[in-house]
Amino acid sequence: MTKNFSRSAAGLAICSVIAGTPFAPAYAAQSEPSQHMQHDMSGMDHSAMQGMDPSAMQGMSPMSGMEAMESMQPAAPTQSRTPIPPVTEADRKAAFPDVHGHEVHDSSVNYFLLADRLEWQKSNDPGGFNWNLSGWVGGDIDRLWLRSEGETRDGKTESAEIQVLWGHAVTPWWDGVAGVRQDFRPGKPQTWLAAGFQEMALYNFETELTAFVGEQGRTALRLEADYDVLLTNRLILQPSLEANMYGKDDDARETGKGLSSTELALRLRYEVKREFAPYVGVSWSQLYGNTADMAAREGEKDNEVRFLLGARMWF
Repeated sequence: MTKNFSRSAAGLAICSVIAGTPFAPAYAAQSEPSQHMQHDMSGMDHSAMQGMDPSAMQGMSPMSGMEAMESMQPAAPTQSRTPIPPVTEADRKAAFPDVHGHEVHDSSVNYFLLADRLEWQKSNDPGGFNWNLSGWVGGDIDRLWLRSEGETRDGKTESAEIQVLWGHAVTPWWDGVAGVRQDFRPGKPQTWLAAGFQEMALYNFETELTAFVGEQGRTALRLEADYDVLLTNRLILQPSLEANMYGKDDDARETGKGLSSTELALRLRYEVKREFAPYVGVSWSQLYGNTADMAAREGEKDNEVRFLLGARMWF
């Protein structure tokens, strides 16, 4: 009985504190309240409790101080203060616009034209203009390739050629090419049969290796390579190399047997648009063997440094 009385007294003391009424203990022994009599007092009106007889509160279940404080907290809101509007059809169209896909290449005819070099070259001698163009028409596997390059000095055309080649994709990165090359300068026009490989490897490394067979059993081999170093997304540094070799001496064209000439160049371009990029650069050309001897007899240097100013465009 003493145990039951102490537990009931503790409960009445807490209730009296909440209700703001003096605690008057009841000395009659009370039994434990049943489970169905226990209830939450958080929703009770405290002003109504002030007039209640403390003896009427003896049947309430005792409550700890922490539970009493929690019962006095306001209820959490059941809705967001800023409700999210429902997704509309206009929202879906804005998030997923209709992107018109391009035509599949394997069944269509496409084309590409690149003016890799349109540049003004200046050295100690009078300046000149240099060009290097390439392009193709066709599909993913078979294409018709066009190449042209040449240079002028002091208003005169020093060299000019054009190549027409049929290309077939051997691997995703390598094409085999075969066709003809026509030289217009220097000397008399000359026609060559051409065959070789070209590749566009990963990381913007491009290579062309082409062999030529001309009139009177003349042969030649040309290697061209360049690499794009991305300093930024638009500022690109491009080192390049070109080497020419011949099987016979040709006095009319001032080319000697063996390694004839090399040219190293460094160009820095800025892509204003992907299709247009002005650039500046420098190149160093060197003649070798019989070709250097022929140039010396004509009063020409066997090596030369040139400053370059030009633009790169594609369509």
